[in-house]
Amino acid sequence: MLGTSVTGSEKPLPEVDPRLIAACKQRNPRFGRANSAQDLPPVTPPPAPPLAHAAAAGSPNIVFILTDDLAMNLVQYMPHVLQMQKDGATFANYFVTDSLCCPSRSSIFTGRYPHDTGVFKNVGNEGGYIVFKQRGNEQSSFAVSLAAAGYRTAFLGKYLNGYEPRQHSAGPGWNHWLVAGNGYAEFRYALNQDGQIVQHGFKPEDYLTDVLAADAVRFIKQESDKPFFIEVATFAPHAPYTPAPRDANAFPGLRAPRTPAYNAPPDVAAPHWLQGHRALDQQDMDRIDQDFRKRAQSVVAVDRMIGELQAAVASIGQAQNTYVVFSSDNGYHMGEFRLMPGKMTAYDTDIHVPLVITGPTIPAGRTFDEIVENVDLNPTFNELATATTFPFVDGVSLAPIWQPRKADDWRGVALIEHHGPLNDPVDPDLPSPRSGNPTTYSAIRSRAWLYVEYGDGEKEYHDLVSDPSQLRNTFPILSNDDKAALHVALDATVHCHDAKTCWAAQRAPRLSQRR
Repeated sequence: MLGTSVTGSEKPLPEVDPRLIAACKQRNPRFGRANSAQDLPPVTPPPAPPLAHAAAAGSPNIVFILTDDLAMNLVQYMPHVLQMQKDGATFANYFVTDSLCCPSRSSIFTGRYPHDTGVFKNVGNEGGYIVFKQRGNEQSSFAVSLAAAGYRTAFLGKYLNGYEPRQHSAGPGWNHWLVAGNGYAEFRYALNQDGQIVQHGFKPEDYLTDVLAADAVRFIKQESDKPFFIEVATFAPHAPYTPAPRDANAFPGLRAPRTPAYNAPPDVAAPHWLQGHRALDQQDMDRIDQDFRKRAQSVVAVDRMIGELQAAVASIGQAQNTYVVFSSDNGYHMGEFRLMPGKMTAYDTDIHVPLVITGPTIPAGRTFDEIVENVDLNPTFNELATATTFPFVDGVSLAPIWQPRKADDWRGVALIEHHGPLNDPVDPDLPSPRSGNPTTYSAIRSRAWLYVEYGDGEKEYHDLVSDPSQLRNTFPILSNDDKAALHVALDATVHCHDAKTCWAAQRAPRLSQRR
């Protein structure tokens, strides 16, 4: 306790200025209560394993490509993904539960929001591989369900922050495992290959995305009477944005997009964490352009890999019986709102990412505008594979969207949750002082607006019809009824704990005014 002696100490601890404590509590309402069980989401008891059974004859295969920090503005440099949009379905309103790697990936694996996985950060007692595992999440990933349903499963690439190939084993449910720890530089990394450590160097053939592609092709081509599920999770285009050597000179002169939000000054009603950022100067812009060009170069190898996986599927006669899913764990801002490159905000630059699916039941060339989230991938994979979905999953299968249904039969808002600011120096996503480091917030995003509540009491509302770039916070001029309705809607979703309660909570409130 503050100001009292500690057992074994010779001197009492110094008194702490109560104003400092008050300031800390204002920034983080949980300050001083880190060891209180009531502040953490309940640990989900290990679920009963699904009953194992043989996959039905003709069960479809699934290929899932998950990229790292790939924003919407990079899809245009990926011709195979653009072809996927022509051959399949694009989900125009797909959002992540947190624009940060580990929380987002945890939601993908489990189909649960961060308030249920307990994973809010990449490291520390609120995040990372260790917390994900300790809270029982590994036992409820879609890999466990798919393996029980008779699928061959493979995971390649980036698993969860904090996973160390030399210390940790494969996750349950995965038959084949080829996972790196720190593979961001694409060279000089170690892989855990089914329990064996394989060290790679700095030769062109060691480029990680290419290594993953070659191994994925081998897995797909293995003779088997079982359907397969494979996830290839690239480190590209995450910083330091390393392209394959053959692509290092691609897109000469390419610049980051100059959107209306690029270098835009904060609104007078912007949250405090966003205020005070100075305008980008020419040096800042040059650096952003260089980084954007490297990001575009690095996704060329990812796109080439997609083509190779599609060719491998075709070579075994399974092109008409395989779903291919392409997405990203979160987006990335580069100069918007005067912020240097980064993520973690509730703005579309960071939470709105690509989701493109092709497959035997997917209509070609369709774009769907329903609000969907990464918590929906787990139940979607399970439904496609006729596998068991655990009852506490928060998301729902996306399959009804491309099948006949009632037009109004879908959720109205997506939930985004974030705990911040980040300050751990070992976090690979630790933001620079000018890249944006939001305080704790929860948000809901509808097709027409974005609403954010920060832990310090600040609030944001953006009417996306009149303000699609999310530059003006018009929360102060909303009616009291609208303010109350938005809070109730957000609060209900933050406290939902399964698909039924989350579905009921995620109806968009009717607002009397939008400005």
